[in-house]
Amino acid sequence: MIALAAFAAALALSWAATGAVTKWLRRRAVFDQPNERSSHTVPTPRGGGLGLVAAALPLWALLGSGPAWAALLALPLGVVSWLDDTRGLPPAPRFLVQLVVVGAGLALLPEGPVLQGLAPMWLDRVFALLAWVWFVNLFNFMDGIDGITGVETVAIGGGLAAIAVLTGGDAAPAAVLAGAALGFLRWNWAPARVFLGDVGSVPLGFLLGWLLLSAAARGQWAPALILPAYYLADATLTLTRRVLRGEKPWTPHREHFYQRAARGVESHATVSATVLGADAVLAGLAVIALARPWAALVAAALLVGGLLARLSRMARTRTLAGP
Repeated sequence: MIALAAFAAALALSWAATGAVTKWLRRRAVFDQPNERSSHTVPTPRGGGLGLVAAALPLWALLGSGPAWAALLALPLGVVSWLDDTRGLPPAPRFLVQLVVVGAGLALLPEGPVLQGLAPMWLDRVFALLAWVWFVNLFNFMDGIDGITGVETVAIGGGLAAIAVLTGGDAAPAAVLAGAALGFLRWNWAPARVFLGDVGSVPLGFLLGWLLLSAAARGQWAPALILPAYYLADATLTLTRRVLRGEKPWTPHREHFYQRAARGVESHATVSATVLGADAVLAGLAVIALARPWAALVAAALLVGGLLARLSRMARTRTLAGP
């Protein structure tokens, strides 16, 4: 009941707060202007994540214990990300703040080693630090079309909440994120009235990373890998390709699988709905992984591979259709 109430409260608060923030951003003329690397064609308010964060963080703080600390740590990430949204910041100070905040988060994680004792504790902490920082950044990188990060957050949060219910854990923190993301989707589904911005995607990546690492440390390592599997695969493969070509990984681009698919079918909603369908299956596989981890991991890998292939075919749609 607490998780359900938390979900409903987060949904309502995020819905209302994002609507108010959207109007405020328009009055302040805080717009994301289209350019050759954009996936949108009209100026759109950027920073709607302020409403989502304003709904989620107080609820997390009210939950107490670990979530309260995580909510507090997410605040400096939100501040720095807001400055980047509105003024632009170089990569170095943003990355430094992320390292400090994630390091503090690791020190406050209530669970044990993420790698289940397969490595010395110092190596376990280094791995967790790098994985968490990468997850924060990939969550930001992947927020490039209408609805996609809201969809991903609902799926990961909902999957984690379901697993917590089944295992006797605390489902409320994950339910808050799922509800807040669903409320935000009211304004961000294609055609988006407002964009999430770094102020939303970076704290979201941090909070989801907290939950995923906590699940892995409790022995639920397979669900923790399965739930974000699509975002992990798309971001990692795209970054690897760009680095191998000698490109700077932090510069804006439109080369993710989902971005190329959106250009191919000329529809953000079609691509985000396709990802939603795959994410729903991944959430089901994450639950199955509680009993059969390896079988679920293999099935998840096949599903994500099929999704990436599907997005690649969608990317070729426009070329095949001709001018």
